Amino acid sequence: MSRQQRQALDALLRDAPKSPDATVEEARAGFDQMFQAPAPEGVTVRDTTLGGRPALELDTGDPAAAVLLYLHGGGYVVGSPRTHLALAGELARRARTRVVSPDYRLAPEHPFPAAVEDGLAAYRELLALSGSPARVALAGDSAGGGLAIATLLAAREEGLPMPAAVVMFSPWTDLTFTGASIDTKHGIDPIFVRSDLEVYRTHYLGRQDPSTPTASPALADLTGLPPLLVQAGSNELLLDDAVLLAARAAAADVDVTLQVWGGLPHVFQHHTALVEEAGQALDDAARFLSRHM
Repeated sequence: MSRQQRQALDALLRDAPKSPDATVEEARAGFDQMFQAPAPEGVTVRDTTLGGRPALELDTGDPAAAVLLYLHGGGYVVGSPRTHLALAGELARRARTRVVSPDYRLAPEHPFPAAVEDGLAAYRELLALSGSPARVALAGDSAGGGLAIATLLAAREEGLPMPAAVVMFSPWTDLTFTGASIDTKHGIDPIFVRSDLEVYRTHYLGRQDPSTPTASPALADLTGLPPLLVQAGSNELLLDDAVLLAARAAAADVDVTLQVWGGLPHVFQHHTALVEEAGQALDDAARFLSRHM
């Protein structure tokens, strides 16, 4: 990545509309406005339902393709499958998979564990439809990355089989905020400061314990999880969420790959038009999925 590319991306993210006094509705509208990119060429988008929730299906045209359950980011408060069409669609196109992305319930109207319940319902239905867990994988970014692991922890409790693999972009996995990067990356991260994450956590958890395994899956027993690919940028407050999750997975004998991309921000994979590493990271994710599915 050239210095000019990094500066352009940082400027875009720092200049995005933000207000510490924004209502939830205003925050959602701003997020929707920022992420309006359509699905890439060659990816067909259809409305569907999954696990009792509205969902979007992204189809690459291969009737024999394996299926990827994509859980969008947004701090459990903002975002939707439509704000992540470009990112999920790029992953679908490069991995040649079919993607289904549920519109799981958001906080504060539907606090924890509503999102986990919706993720589990979606995963359970995909297992039934696919006929084999080896034909199913999970992916997610930011809160959606944490939700992917939380979903599998809930599935493990129910005795459901694990999928083929999980891909996570900058996952939010430790809502106790124990990682040092939440402070050491202050002023370096072009998107967040600590108080932003505290607002999202309050909306999502209220007074519930942030160390609950499905709220902070990086603190959970990860035994039995499938192969994981965890990607993060070195310039993000949530860097240690990715590092801790990978370390805990390795300690539990889970096959895990951690990639940290220097000088890049939170979920830089969104920005393939601005930084070449975004496309490289998505290619790595696609190869990982193809290898395990």
